[in-house]
Amino acid sequence: MKVDAERFLADLHKLREFGAAGVGKGVVRPAYSKADIAARDWLAGRMREAGLTPQFDPVGNLFGLAEGASLLLGSHSDSQPEGGWLDGALGVIAALEVARAAQEADGPPISVVSFEDEEGRFGVTTGSAVWAGSTPLEVADGLTDRDGVSFAAARAAIGDRSGDFIDPARFTGYVEMHIEQGPVLDGSGEKAGVVTDIVGIRDMRITFSGQQNHAGTTPMHLRRDAFQALAAFNAAINARFRNVVTPATVWTIGHVGLHPNASSIVPGRATFSMQWRDGDSDRLNRMERIIRDTAEEIAQAQGMGLSFGPMLGLEPVAMDATLRAALEAGAEAVAPGNWRKMPSGALHDATNVARLMPVAMLFTPSIGGISHAFEEDTDEADLVAGLRVLAEAVGRLR
Repeated sequence: MKVDAERFLADLHKLREFGAAGVGKGVVRPAYSKADIAARDWLAGRMREAGLTPQFDPVGNLFGLAEGASLLLGSHSDSQPEGGWLDGALGVIAALEVARAAQEADGPPISVVSFEDEEGRFGVTTGSAVWAGSTPLEVADGLTDRDGVSFAAARAAIGDRSGDFIDPARFTGYVEMHIEQGPVLDGSGEKAGVVTDIVGIRDMRITFSGQQNHAGTTPMHLRRDAFQALAAFNAAINARFRNVVTPATVWTIGHVGLHPNASSIVPGRATFSMQWRDGDSDRLNRMERIIRDTAEEIAQAQGMGLSFGPMLGLEPVAMDATLRAALEAGAEAVAPGNWRKMPSGALHDATNVARLMPVAMLFTPSIGGISHAFEEDTDEADLVAGLRVLAEAVGRLR
């Protein structure tokens, strides 16, 4: 099975044109945006040209289906609000190229998928979560983005493209190729990483409600300043996690909204996202208890109202031994002695798909470890090496 590196890179650069923005190779292609829908229409056309049958499901996941039972390859093609050209897109285009190469070589049947809203405009990997059944469609439809737009309203952009949900029983397994989005491979000079497991994630919104008031006339000791509650929470949570977490555990306050967000008004409300990740489910649950207890103590001490949004999250997932072994053999064939086994600290659609079938993942290096930014990039020689590892692995899975 021989992949065409030039065809692969040309398609990857073409996909970048949909939503190209910012410096370098930046992309702005959020889920259900005009750029996202246009990119999916183009992908559907390329799938059809490759001999696959394109089909959108009700949430916009795009499948390119081979006949009969097949191995599913892919990732996602939506981007962060300010993203790079490879996050997700690499896995989709690599899947498309391997599917073409397999057909040309009379190899195993390969289907391709581009999942929708992996980047979490409405939650955590929404499109694959709905397909896998971890998030019922009626629940997903009630989710809103930071501007208050509902998932139901946004997915209406799919229009008459929408078909039925694809039966997962037609697939024998799922393999996702992705940039590492971290510094390990770039720092070591290794060409590939075969993923051993994907960490679990928890994500929820927390709101402190105080008293909006005049910033010039309200004495400090009488203020119920919602931002000060947030600041106290941030300092306390770092200290309270110290004896619970490991060096691999991470947590982030990533989005803060102050109301009314004016320089001369004491903030009356602070809403913020709290996200934490770890490879151990018990530790994730212990961290949740600490988060809730800490927020409640601070709210009581500072005279705040407190509310928690819905808990979103996924459990840690180990990769399938057979699929992983094929990737390891492929990596050794393409880059002998110059690859490694490694965990994924980032969340991926493979976590959801693991509810349905065996899954595995392959990483390529990220220059400087940068991702979720316009500066995200990978040397094209490393992209092609990753593609060849994927093709070698698929060839061993006949």
